[in-house]
Amino acid sequence: MEPQLVSLADEAATEALGQALAPLVRRGDAICLTGPLGAGKSTLARALVRALTTPDEEVPSPTFTLVQTYDAPQFTLAHFDLYRLVDPDEAYEIGLDEALEDGAALIEWPERLEGHLPAQRLDIELIPEGAGRRARLTCHGSWKDRRIVV
Repeated sequence: MEPQLVSLADEAATEALGQALAPLVRRGDAICLTGPLGAGKSTLARALVRALTTPDEEVPSPTFTLVQTYDAPQFTLAHFDLYRLVDPDEAYEIGLDEALEDGAALIEWPERLEGHLPAQRLDIELIPEGAGRRARLTCHGSWKDRRIVV
């Protein structure tokens, strides 16, 4: 399956993508966000978390805590920021395996896993483009059978 390209004109469009993905997320899934600093990873993550939990959910960046967890009605969502990791094994030391067994994982900076990515995942690369950005969505595993409509 070819990657799906989505033009995101502004922050609201990035939030809309996060909201559109929320009903598709299942236990065992990983959503992997890549892109340079300021590309919109946190905006997309915040919108996804709020769509799965409550609209006023506080969603701080897990840059320093490395992981934040949220109780969604159907599963727990763990939001990982792997930017500060030195070794890919550190992700498993902070609970990535358990997060995928018990719920789903939202992973910023998944390239820090150096190829040890979960099989059931949606890769989202955010590419700055003028005042907005472009999102390249690549489905793996059962994500290939899901229809992403933005």
